[in-house]
This record gives sequence, structure tokens and C-alpha cells, in this order.
Amino acid sequence: MRHIWSLDDLFLEGSCVSIGTFDGVHLGHQEIIRQLVTRANQTGLPAIVVTFFPHPDRVLGKKEGRFYLSTPEEKADILANLGVDIVVTHPFNLEVANLSAREFLTNLKEKIAFRELVVGYDFALGKKREGTVQHLAELGLELDFELHVIPPVRVNGEIVSSSYLRSLLGEGNIAKVNALLGRPFFLSGKVIPGDGRGRSLGIPTANLDILAERAVPLHGVYVCYAIVNHQRYGAVVNVGVRPTFESEPVAPRVEAHLLDFEADLYQEVLALEFLDRLRDERRFPSKDALVEQIQRDILQARQVLSSMVPEQKD
Repeated sequence: MRHIWSLDDLFLEGSCVSIGTFDGVHLGHQEIIRQLVTRANQTGLPAIVVTFFPHPDRVLGKKEGRFYLSTPEEKADILANLGVDIVVTHPFNLEVANLSAREFLTNLKEKIAFRELVVGYDFALGKKREGTVQHLAELGLELDFELHVIPPVRVNGEIVSSSYLRSLLGEGNIAKVNALLGRPFFLSGKVIPGDGRGRSLGIPTANLDILAERAVPLHGVYVCYAIVNHQRYGAVVNVGVRPTFESEPVAPRVEAHLLDFEADLYQEVLALEFLDRLRDERRFPSKDALVEQIQRDILQARQVLSSMVPEQKD
């Protein structure tokens, strides 16, 4: 799979393409990609996904705070595993936002000569979202491409969407988030130095450096798998502001205590797969009370992990 950061860097003589933000690459997105890859295989053409960064809603001022369900690199890796040949993460800015659907697709046609366009049922392209699926069908006749519109995916009657996933994540409902993703929700980042407080308590933690706009679960304690250097370990992870030690407002941290692990993790890239929520984050009256609770968290995490058979990774 090739990951390209601008349409200006890509020229093809034929392709099948899907366009969208694909934030989180949930089950609805996966169905679109499955159809894209199927059409590409049937036609002998490469499967291309054109996505955008920053997210259009960020550029247009519609969303703030921790928003992204996946980074561009994470998204590209997931799409590659689904069979996509080339992912284009095109820069989104006001100039792109002001293009009409016809202008954007005409330029795209010149770049990758796409013959088939696969989109979701609610897709819209161009200034003020004027490129609805109905308009795209008309443009298909004009620009010579075949349009495939994929219906929504529902789980227990609910349409799977990135906005719905963000709301569930904000509630800490990891079980439902994972069901709608079709895989564990994960965060990844480089391990950076902390204040050493966990080690002083006898429970060392790895502090993740994650994108400031990356969505994280509701503050609390979670059971995770931690993946480092292609090895998976059980972990107890705290997401939050450490109220036992912090009296002033601080940015949320993601801190992982890996079970049965002794090596130094500084500067290593660590991925966390969230499996279950154990409890809320709360203030404890003393360090001893905190340590006692963490030991109970570790015991409970081991029980959760013992009931799971981890997916094998290369």
C-alpha cells in the first residue's frame, strides 16, 4: 500500500476510487471499502481512497476539542489491511472547501482517471455539500464514471457513524465502541518521560504522546492490550487528570502499566487496544489508598484478560 499526502503527487491511467473522511474506519466505512476493493478486483484496477486532513469539519469551524478517532497514519494502515492499494490524505483547506463537486471530480479525473466511484449513502462533496449522490450520478454521465452508493450499516438498529462513535467514546462505552468498529478502539504514540510518580509507587507507567485533537475515552481506568515491538502485553490504563495528585487543571494523560513487563519503554511506539472499562477516575485520600486500588485494578484486569484470546498479529 502507498500512502500519499497530496493528489498532486499521483497520476494513474485508471482506478476505482472512494472519497470520504473515513474517521475511525468503522463498520460502515468497512462496507464501503469492501465494495470498492471488490469492484477494483473485478476490473483489474487499483483501489484508491481519497481522504482529507485536517477533517473538513475542523477547517470549517464545526468541531472543536478532542475529535479524531484515528490519525492519518492509523487510518491508512487500517485501509491497507482492508485491501486498499493507495491512500491519498489530501490537505483540506478553504481553497478545497470552495471547490464545486464538478471542479473537484474533474481534477481527480485528470489525476487518477477513475472509472468507478464508491461512496456512502450520506456522502456529499463540494462547496456547501452541493455534490449529493443525486448530483454525483448526473456528473457520472458527464465525466464518464459509474457511481455506486452503499447503504448504511446498522448494529442493533443504530446506524454506524463516526459521530455516534465519538458520543459512545465520551461515555466510556468501550464494549459498544468496539462492536461498531469491528475491532478494539486503540490509541498509539511514542512513550515520553513523565514525572516518575508511578515508579515511585512501585507501579511504573508509560506515558503516551498522542495527538492533542485525538479522541480519548471518558476519564477512567481501562483494561487494554499494550503492543510494543510486535509483542502484546496486558495493561491497566488510566485516562485522565490524576486528581489524587493534581489540584490545578491539567491536560488529560494516557498512562499504561504493562503487566509482567520490565524493560524501559522511553521513545518506543506503544499501541493500546481498549478492551473494557474498570471504573471512574477519582481522587483518593492518600497514596496508600491509591496503590491499594490500583492493585485491585490489576487483579480485575488479569481476570478480564484471562477470559480473552488475543488476536495474533504479525
